[in-house]
Amino acid sequence: MRFKNLLVYRLDPKWKVEPRVLENILAGRALQPCNSFEMESHGWIPPREGDPFLYMQNRHWLLTLGMEQKLLPASIIRQMAGERAAELAKKQGHSIGRKQMREIKERVLDELLPRALARRISTAAWVDPENRWFVVDAAADSKGERVLETLLKSGNEFPAKRLDTQLSPATAMTGWLAEGEISPDFTLDQDLELCGGDANKATVRYVRHSLGGKDIQAHIAAGKVATRLGMTWKDKISFVLTETLQIKRVTFLNLLRQQTDENADNKDEQFALDFVLMTGELSQMLTDLTALLGGDKTAAAAPREAAATV
Repeated sequence: MRFKNLLVYRLDPKWKVEPRVLENILAGRALQPCNSFEMESHGWIPPREGDPFLYMQNRHWLLTLGMEQKLLPASIIRQMAGERAAELAKKQGHSIGRKQMREIKERVLDELLPRALARRISTAAWVDPENRWFVVDAAADSKGERVLETLLKSGNEFPAKRLDTQLSPATAMTGWLAEGEISPDFTLDQDLELCGGDANKATVRYVRHSLGGKDIQAHIAAGKVATRLGMTWKDKISFVLTETLQIKRVTFLNLLRQQTDENADNKDEQFALDFVLMTGELSQMLTDLTALLGGDKTAAAAPREAAATV
């Protein structure tokens, strides 16, 4: 159980829910198979087969959104609809109009859906109530939004907002590159993307390449800013930070892997140890990264808002 990509949200400080209540909420909207006329369905599944819908270890929670999706390529629909349109055009003696073509495609879709194969995919989310982290293991914003939307539809207001820091990641990353270092806790890796600020958006990418060269400094001097940067935290976790504060390609380095591999006797213990280690380390890493980026903008605004209401 190791997340590979992080969409990071902050929970409202006032939000509280008992684990058993959240478990019941998730169970009340369990994933159901698509019916004959659905392309996809969403619902909660246990993080591990046979377990509760909410997995808990060491004051951290894990929940999993499942999706069943019909496999029906658009190319197949177009092909069948085209064949039927050609037959109909021949019968009626003139070409098919847009409205007729749309109706033909809808009929083909209705015929094929009940026979289409379905696949299941899942998206995991981790909740750290104490430190107010809500993290979705996904590289696309749409997946994080789907998790939050399904929580809302399940009957629970989940007041989570994407992490927004005082210092923009692009500004910070560009500054670190210009200085050649980050901080005692973070070091530069060997992956980088620089993008120009003009209309052309000229882009330069470095992969497994030293970032200390004069060419990088020249790009920065010419006005390019960092949009992706490889980093390592305390020699434990490496990742790529993006300009939109996504954290991608998360890798737990050898020391952390050895700690779980050496101490686990079976798959259940392996899962539990992985989860405890992952959440404990990621929670601290996210705290350090947020501080490095000037702090949580939402948290900084809260005292001012409170003072204004007095």
